[in-house]
Amino acid sequence: MQEEYIKWYSPNLNQDIDMLTFGHSGYPILLFPTSKGKYYENKDFKLIDAVQHFIDSGKVKIYCPDGIDAQSWYNKDIHPADRVKNHMWYDKMILEEVVSRARNETGFSKVITAGCSFGGYHAANFAFRYPWLVSHMFSMSGAFDIKGQLDGFYNDDVYYNNPVDYLPSATNGDLWNMRIVLGTAERDICKPYNEQLSAILNNKGINHWLDIRPNAEHDWPIWRQMFPDYLGQL
Repeated sequence: MQEEYIKWYSPNLNQDIDMLTFGHSGYPILLFPTSKGKYYENKDFKLIDAVQHFIDSGKVKIYCPDGIDAQSWYNKDIHPADRVKNHMWYDKMILEEVVSRARNETGFSKVITAGCSFGGYHAANFAFRYPWLVSHMFSMSGAFDIKGQLDGFYNDDVYYNNPVDYLPSATNGDLWNMRIVLGTAERDICKPYNEQLSAILNNKGINHWLDIRPNAEHDWPIWRQMFPDYLGQL
């Protein structure tokens, strides 16, 4: 399996960013880490191994950028307004530095976003904010209401990064063309968030798959089962 470590200075974040990529061709997938996770997390927890045959066969190329949750949503040492602003700089970095690279390297005009747990939030938020750039969104045990990280603070920046708030009024036609999977499990602590988002999508007539796995928890074993199933749709 072809693996590459990339490090660069991000002008959007004013700091260095690390990323691992896996594969040589195929659909570009942005795979986000879980809460405060690092760029190597999805490799360490064998999520990459679970889809190795898709990578080796040239069907997908996976991009695992570093996260900055510890500087944004989970940073209790700064004002909530600054937590959101730091996330927005991260979002801009993903858009301008990672997505542009993935599109150029693979030749695809759209990317796929994916992630487990808090990575599922990142995958969904990016996909729903930029639906003209995302063909598929695979969330595994995601949570989609960010207000719990902000100590009661709320402004327009929070609204536009909180899918359960802005999605009901979203009108971009590409949302209806996106392939969306909300993966969760019977005993998943995030199951209610997935059911809530599914209801919002149903109300808008946006086709999606709410995949509730039996006899499973909010943990890596079920995500390693889900991810290859979802890539099989490609």
